[in-house]
Amino acid sequence: MNVTWETHDLRTAQPFGIARWTHSLYPRTFVTLQHEGRIGRGEAAPNAFYGENRATVEAVLPSLATALRDPWDWEGLQRAFASLFPYDHPSVKCALESAALEWCAVTAGVPVWRLLGLSNRPIPETSYTISIAGIPDMRRQTREAIKAGHSTLKVKLGTESDEAILTALREEAPNARVRVDANAAWSRSQAKRMLDVLNAANVEFVEQPLKAHDLEGHAELRRVSKVLIVADESLHHVEDVPRLANAFDAVNLKLAKLGGPIQTLHALRTARALGMNVMLGCMIESSLGIAAAVHLAGLADWVDLDGALLLAADPFEGLSWEAGHVARPGSPGWGVRAVTHHVHAETLP
Repeated sequence: MNVTWETHDLRTAQPFGIARWTHSLYPRTFVTLQHEGRIGRGEAAPNAFYGENRATVEAVLPSLATALRDPWDWEGLQRAFASLFPYDHPSVKCALESAALEWCAVTAGVPVWRLLGLSNRPIPETSYTISIAGIPDMRRQTREAIKAGHSTLKVKLGTESDEAILTALREEAPNARVRVDANAAWSRSQAKRMLDVLNAANVEFVEQPLKAHDLEGHAELRRVSKVLIVADESLHHVEDVPRLANAFDAVNLKLAKLGGPIQTLHALRTARALGMNVMLGCMIESSLGIAAAVHLAGLADWVDLDGALLLAADPFEGLSWEAGHVARPGSPGWGVRAVTHHVHAETLP
């Protein structure tokens, strides 16, 4: 069995801003498992908020890759991961688990969603993100998204101009379904002031209004809010889901922060058992990483999988999009193929 990886710098078509930062460059590492003449692939999309970056990915891949001994032994893979790094490096675990799953699906001749026994339920329309910038630029982003056929928008907030941003967005897109993501930037008092603003703007839900650790504050908001409250930064691991049930109406599940598709399925089923709604989200990723989430997307109430749509150039192709609607892949594996040459290739000794 041969495990290799290569790093490629993804660039967004325009600077992508949230409350914490604005970036245009996103290093992503692509893992390939070769075994018995077949391959499986996965993408590591590290995020600094969860303690990862390009350097940490490249540092731990050699040791975590040794856990991948039998592609069919998914439980054994998780045990091996836990023995090496119980909670850290989720994007690397995601890439390796994804590679194992695709290898198994290709071997079985089915798409991964079939391999996992999932149904072909309709996939909800993905939201399209309006990132933080000056209000004129956010107006432009909104106009372009609506012109391209997107009818569900997620606007990034967490500035001193949040109310004006929402007003401007509603002027540009009065009929769009709107969601808000504050990325943990609001204080309790600011969040309480914004609840009426969100409700007046007919916002569907607000994602992570307060700091990640402030479960008490989120629970207090939830008690008085007419708008649903969704956890993102407060959720790092599958084990976090039960402790969030009293503070949030829903959770945003991302494969790269939970450690892969199977871990995401565990989190999703736990959330359902606790009566929570589920959004399936993403990082800025290529179509390889997005495809892995698409295979699970029929299980979600809401979908936010626009990461690859925001890129200047996508190193993978194969997902079929019509505005915010993506078709479930039908070919074996993840259903995408590489279209560019990656860089910084390395091989496990």
